[in-house]
Amino acid sequence: MINHNGALTSPQSPVFTVQNRGLLFGDAVFETLRYSQNHIHFWEDHYFRLMAAMRIFRMDIPMTFTPEFLEQECLRVIEAQSETVAAWRIRLTVYRKDGGAYLPNTREVGYVVEAKPLDSEYYLAADTYKVELFNDYYLQKSMLSNLKSNNKALQVIGSIFMQEQGFDNGILVNDEKEVVEFLNGNLFIVEDGKLRTPPITSGCLDGIMRKQIIRIAKKLEISCVEEPISPFDLQRVQELFMTNAIVGIQPVSSYRRTTYEKHITLKLQQGLFDWVNSSQDA
Repeated sequence: MINHNGALTSPQSPVFTVQNRGLLFGDAVFETLRYSQNHIHFWEDHYFRLMAAMRIFRMDIPMTFTPEFLEQECLRVIEAQSETVAAWRIRLTVYRKDGGAYLPNTREVGYVVEAKPLDSEYYLAADTYKVELFNDYYLQKSMLSNLKSNNKALQVIGSIFMQEQGFDNGILVNDEKEVVEFLNGNLFIVEDGKLRTPPITSGCLDGIMRKQIIRIAKKLEISCVEEPISPFDLQRVQELFMTNAIVGIQPVSSYRRTTYEKHITLKLQQGLFDWVNSSQDA
């Protein structure tokens, strides 16, 4: 079942017209959420990022869009599922209502919530993970690159290319040739025991899991700095990993001729596990 503007319906039932602005212009923003252990992880951070994206898109935010309301709308989809599984991937999409061309006729919005089962109740990373640089096209160093919007052509093209070449993921660079992020997550490196990640100003997604890892590193007294990273840096550091809201932390095993260790990465994975199981993210 999906939730379209408060009505639960079958995923096979048509809910959009051909004039849907998310389809026509990418005029939509979304959040990808992880539900397990009977709650949505880091919901408050997801909620405030969604509100910020809606403001930047000049969407009217309904008075009903409180944290409690939207969280309950997501949970209704989980409760309506016929499958009984321990973990779910939820997507909450907010789109501008039909009408207009590039200039919309309205700033009013609609929303849709869908859920897909996950394989594990806990964050689950692959044992081997090979990555490569994707520099056919560049990310822009702008606030729009920080948002979770439906404008994801670069990520789609890059994901297809990496699959064709036999890689598990691709690393994106910006128009100044700085390393920014993975195709579907934020990027961290470990050099001489210190953690580094590109700053938001480089054009990376303002990731929810990125924020948690920075918090956890501070708690574990692991030095973490936000500063530009070059492609050359990737081949001389000891560890490289990706983060997103679904897998948590995914260690990278190899990039070109470089193979990586996992010492600090494993400490952070344990820190994330402890954080989640202490219910601090509820």
